[in-house]
Amino acid sequence: MEIIPFTPLQQGVKLIGIGKHGSKKLPDQLIVEINNELKQGKSQPILIGAFVGALMMKEIEPSYLLLEEYFGKGGLTNASILWNNLCADAPTNLKNIGVKLINKQTLTLEESSELGNFLFSDLPGESFRGMAVSILRIRYESDEEYKGLYNAIENSAIHTLNRFKNKTVIQLAEPFDGVEHSYLITPLIANALQNQNYEVMATCGNNSGPKTTLNTWDLYKGLNVPFIKGDSDLGNSFHPFGYGLDQQTFYPQLDKWVSKRRIIMKRPFLSTLEKVLNPIKANILITSVFHIPYLEKMVELGIMAGFDAVIVLKRGLEGSLAPSLTKATGILCAVKKANGSILSKSIDASSDDFLQYKTDTDAIIDNLSLQQNIEYINQYIAKGKTGNFDFDNRVKCASKLYKQGLQWVQQTKNT
Repeated sequence: MEIIPFTPLQQGVKLIGIGKHGSKKLPDQLIVEINNELKQGKSQPILIGAFVGALMMKEIEPSYLLLEEYFGKGGLTNASILWNNLCADAPTNLKNIGVKLINKQTLTLEESSELGNFLFSDLPGESFRGMAVSILRIRYESDEEYKGLYNAIENSAIHTLNRFKNKTVIQLAEPFDGVEHSYLITPLIANALQNQNYEVMATCGNNSGPKTTLNTWDLYKGLNVPFIKGDSDLGNSFHPFGYGLDQQTFYPQLDKWVSKRRIIMKRPFLSTLEKVLNPIKANILITSVFHIPYLEKMVELGIMAGFDAVIVLKRGLEGSLAPSLTKATGILCAVKKANGSILSKSIDASSDDFLQYKTDTDAIIDNLSLQQNIEYINQYIAKGKTGNFDFDNRVKCASKLYKQGLQWVQQTKNT
C-alpha cells in the first residue's frame, strides 16, 4: 500500500496539536513550507483552523510571524484580526466566542452551548470549527464547557429511548478509534455481565481516527450483533454479546464529524463526550481512560449524563476495556445516591485476587486482524478458552474486575 506523506500543514498539526505540554517548536524550514502551502489556497479550512488553534495556545515564536503573510498582519498577536482573516464565513454572532477562545479564556455554559449548536449545525465556518475544537483540546475543557457542548450534542439527537423494563442496563464505552496492537474483548465482557442478569449494550461508531485498525463498531458488525434502532428493539431478542448502539442512528450531526476528525488528525473533546452519551437511558456506565488524571473527570461526566453509577478502568490496553496484565491497573467506581451525594471506591487489580492473571508483558499484536479477533471471541464463547494464554487470561481478569465493581455498586445503591 502506498504511504502518502504528510503535507507541511499536517506535519505542523501533528507537532503542536498536543495538550498543554509535550509539543515541539515548529522548525524554521517547516514554517516556510507551511506558509507556502497556505498561500497556494488548496488546504482544507478545517485543517487550517486546527493548526492555527493549536498555534495560538502556544508561545508565538518570532519565526512564526512569517505566517502572518497568510493570517494577516498582527493576526498571531491580535485575536480580532485573526478572526476577521480566518473566520469571516462563520456566523458573526460567534465572534465574541471565537475571540475569547483565541485569547485562552474559558467559555460560560451559555457560550459553550451556543458554540456546540454551531459545531453540530450545517452552517458555514469550517475554519472556526477546526480552530475551536483544537483550542478546547489543547488547553482542556472546563466543566461548564463540557456541559454546554454535551447539551448541544443531546439537542441534536433525533430520538432517545426508554430504559429496558425490569433490568439494570449497562453501557460499555471505549475509545471509538479502537486499537492497533491488542485484541478487543468487549463482547466477552458484555457476555460475562449478561450472565449476571444485566442487560448490556456497547456504544460505538464509525472510526474517526487517529487509529484506524479495529474498533468496537467493526467487531459488533462482524459478529452480527443486533444494533438498536428504536424502542421496539429493546428486550425482544437475546444475543450473547448484548446489543450495539451506533452513534449515527441517534446522533447523525455528531457522526458527520467522523470525516472532519480524520482531517484534523487529533482527538477533540468529542472523543470524551461520545462515550458518555446515553440515548437509551442506561443505568450504569463502564468506560475507560488512558490518562490517569481523567479518571475522576470521566466519573463526573458520566454522572452529568444521567448514569446512576460509573465504573472507569485505568490503563486499559490502548485505552480499551481490556485491562493490562502487566501495569498497575484497576477501576474507579462511583454511585450517585438519592440525596445527590456521590460515593466512590477504587478496586486495585494488583491485589491478591488478581495475582493469578499477572504476566511479565502484555502481548503486542502485529498485523491485527478483525477476523482473528472474531475467531477468538467465538472460540471463547463456545469453549471458555482459545488456547491464546494472553487473550484468555485478560478476559478472566476483566470479567472478575468488572463483576467486583458491579457488586460494590449494587451494595452501595441498596444502602
